Amino acid sequence: MVSKTLRKFGDRVREERLKRSLSQEQLAAKAGVHRTYIGMIERAEKNITLENIQKIAGALNIKLSEIFRDI
Repeated sequence: MVSKTLRKFGDRVREERLKRSLSQEQLAAKAGVHRTYIGMIERAEKNITLENIQKIAGALNIKLSEIFRDI
């Protein structure tokens, strides 16, 4: 069973990525993570670390607090 928190976080990453018209591959390159990792996060298949959350937030140019909004 997929965690509700992971699902909400993945949805949030996807929402912010699409707002910026970025592909998963482009976001991964900006964040310095593997391209498949972004898809796994968005599908709630990965329990992401705080370090990688910070990388993704930075790549999306948003504050950490903003990426957790409504989660």
